[in-house]
Amino acid sequence: MSKKTVIIGGVAGGATAAARLRRRDEEMEIVVFEKGGEISYANCGLPYYIGDVIKSRDALLLQTPAGMKAKFNIDVRVQSEVVKIDPIEKKVTVKKAGEVDTYEESYDTLIIATGSTPIRPSITGIDSPNVFTLWNVPDTDAIKDYLNKEKPKSVAVIGGGFIGIEMAENLHAAGLLVTMIEMQNQVMPTLDYEMAQLLHEQIRNQGVELILSDGVKALEHGEETKILLNSGKSCTVDMVILSIGIRPNSKLAKEANLVLNERGGIIVNEYLQTSDPSIYAVGDVIEVENPILSNKTMIPLAGPANKQARIAADNIAGDNLKYQGTMGTSVAKVFDLTSASVGVNERMLTQLGKKKDIDYHTALINQKSHAGYYPGATTLALKLIFDTMGQIYGGQIVGVEGADKRIDTLATVMKLGGKVHDLTELELAYAPPFSSAKDPVNMLGFTAENILNGLVSFIEPKELDEILADETQSKDYIVLDVTEEVERMVYQLPNSYHIPLGKLRQRLNELDKSKIIVPYCSIGVRSYNAARILKQHGFDKVRVLSGGTSFYKSVHHEEYLKGYEMMGEDMKSEDRLLKGDEKVMAAETPVAKMQVKETVIESPVEESMKESATELPVKEIAILDCCGMQCPGPILKVNETLSKCEDGDVIKVTATDMGFARDVEAWCKRTGNTLVKAEPGKKENTVYIKKGNDSCPILNSVIPTTLPQGKTIIVFSGDLDKVLASFIIANGARALGRPVTMFFTFWGLNALRKPEKVKVKKPFMDRMFGAMMPRGSKKLKLSKLNMGGMGTKMMQKVMKDKNVNSVEELMMQAMKSGIKLVACTMSMDVMGITKEELLDGVELAGVATYLGDAEESNVNLFI
Repeated sequence: MSKKTVIIGGVAGGATAAARLRRRDEEMEIVVFEKGGEISYANCGLPYYIGDVIKSRDALLLQTPAGMKAKFNIDVRVQSEVVKIDPIEKKVTVKKAGEVDTYEESYDTLIIATGSTPIRPSITGIDSPNVFTLWNVPDTDAIKDYLNKEKPKSVAVIGGGFIGIEMAENLHAAGLLVTMIEMQNQVMPTLDYEMAQLLHEQIRNQGVELILSDGVKALEHGEETKILLNSGKSCTVDMVILSIGIRPNSKLAKEANLVLNERGGIIVNEYLQTSDPSIYAVGDVIEVENPILSNKTMIPLAGPANKQARIAADNIAGDNLKYQGTMGTSVAKVFDLTSASVGVNERMLTQLGKKKDIDYHTALINQKSHAGYYPGATTLALKLIFDTMGQIYGGQIVGVEGADKRIDTLATVMKLGGKVHDLTELELAYAPPFSSAKDPVNMLGFTAENILNGLVSFIEPKELDEILADETQSKDYIVLDVTEEVERMVYQLPNSYHIPLGKLRQRLNELDKSKIIVPYCSIGVRSYNAARILKQHGFDKVRVLSGGTSFYKSVHHEEYLKGYEMMGEDMKSEDRLLKGDEKVMAAETPVAKMQVKETVIESPVEESMKESATELPVKEIAILDCCGMQCPGPILKVNETLSKCEDGDVIKVTATDMGFARDVEAWCKRTGNTLVKAEPGKKENTVYIKKGNDSCPILNSVIPTTLPQGKTIIVFSGDLDKVLASFIIANGARALGRPVTMFFTFWGLNALRKPEKVKVKKPFMDRMFGAMMPRGSKKLKLSKLNMGGMGTKMMQKVMKDKNVNSVEELMMQAMKSGIKLVACTMSMDVMGITKEELLDGVELAGVATYLGDAEESNVNLFI
């Protein structure tokens, strides 16, 4: 006689178990009871149907009772609620919807897949018809119906977990003004706070009002719904979405005297059996083991539920398979970002009493999603948590592109028991459109390995802020900026000391070895190199700023938004914005609290460019593509383009550097130009810059100062790296509006020589001298690690791969931008170099000319 299995609940757990059982046993009688009307649907896709990303409701319905019967010969009974389990008699009592009577169904084996239910707290006004939860198809239909019929203009999403964030995004896409309220100090609890700040920045930049660390006290309903918060603040909306957590549907199990944990989860063994061996349980309703910490927890995710259902079915069919636990690998779309995590986070470890740098370490890095020189590369922030032996506790990744596959890689290594060292040895697929030769996961492993080997120590942004805020502690620290001058003029940490990386070895005596030195740069690479230099010169107390300033600025993004808000009224004032008859549309600020309709823009360059909404006078829009460029490339391009424009002209600049929109504001302030607007995009940022500042909506409160005096640079060295640094500094200074003179003397003259041989009459000694020296910039060698020319070739290859301009390209930029290249005539005579051998456009002059320019400069560099 065939056995009979009854399954309570469908969707991920129940439907999967039923289908697997049939594949394993053709003769078994299988009955599935589902309380609702759908046996199998894509519950993870429900928010996207509400936002019209998924157009068809039918696309959400994965299987029907008729389909299950036809394909699998499974008896599926929808609208049938199991109201009682009798483990002794091995029977369940069933009540069909709309009927009073119940009936009993026997079983040999029972699977409980009852899932979970959204929490509805007991607060005033929670039961109003405009307050919704989203968990199943009927919930979806109710929300969709309300949107279509009532046409609300605003909504509050209470809760910042997966569903809350997805609902906020999709309702925002549907045209509603969205306010998100979260009782904790961050959204997405799977992330640590500093990583969640990247999401906070994204959410706010999209125009969603984000309220953190504040709970809902009550709802007052009238024509609109007023939400009273614990802080005493309030907000008014048309509808409310509750997404504050779930609880397991374990009432049946409790009444059947099955063993539950303190949270109401059904306790199962490694074979997914409950305290009654003939009853299995899977999905959101059960307690699972966290294999990383070997503790018990509850992790309601669809992936683990499906795997549990398969294992339970196989064991019922006669196998003896063990469920190995749930690591909690997850991913979510947060507007233009992807948030992904696996394992445990720092907060969990702290709650267990573990201490950072004693019980565990963290590595936080910024990487590109694929090769930086290939178009479309975007930033990934990656965080790894690991113990002192290299065992991986968890990982978190946030970025526009590529976070999903990197978190899957981490999860696989963790599942197979791999350690930090294994990340460094992973051989991962590489081609420029998809990754880098050293994948971000490899780089995460390299960084973690350096930490374990004592090669580097990091300090987190929050820790640095706390130290600098303490007058006593801050005296023991030196915050060292190792970026170039042009970068520092765009952004710098308060009270930092500036020594560019290229000058650090020569200026070590300026630093106090008794103090803790915190080097920083844009993403952390140069600051790590600086730390290695300092360590090997006797500086024992060095801690690199994790993630660099690009990450630091995201952590402090609220300061930028507050600055915009303070100027918000100026931006909306038509009297301030309108001037003349010619106008073009410019967008509201990121903090604008209303969405606007698109308007067609016509310009000589772009006849039908669509932008959003406030009027601003301009003469012309030119388009500048800086995607893929590394700092200070975009700024140099902007400066070069604006120099050819007339006052009032506007340029549209796109850049894949996600911090460019913030940094260009500082540049505009220093150069007297106008940042008209900034538009965050999925893979790139777009800014509009107007030449001049007679009508500046964002920066009008800042009175531009007279441009600073010039810069003079003596280029004495003929080494490739030093000449390269000279031109980078010169171009950066010129981009900020400074007059620049580069005075080439002695060995530096070789950089100005033409690459081809020039026939000129010279004395024998001059010809010999000229033959021994490098002819032109392409023949220059590195000052260190030249290795017979191999090191120079490697450097040129790296520069090309990293999209760093060559010396020749930088030299052309310098000449085009008006930088004076002056060859010292005295040195030319000594070196036997004639005017004909130098590049066109190079001026000839003596020391007096240099000194005259130096008198009008406030910075003189000798390289």
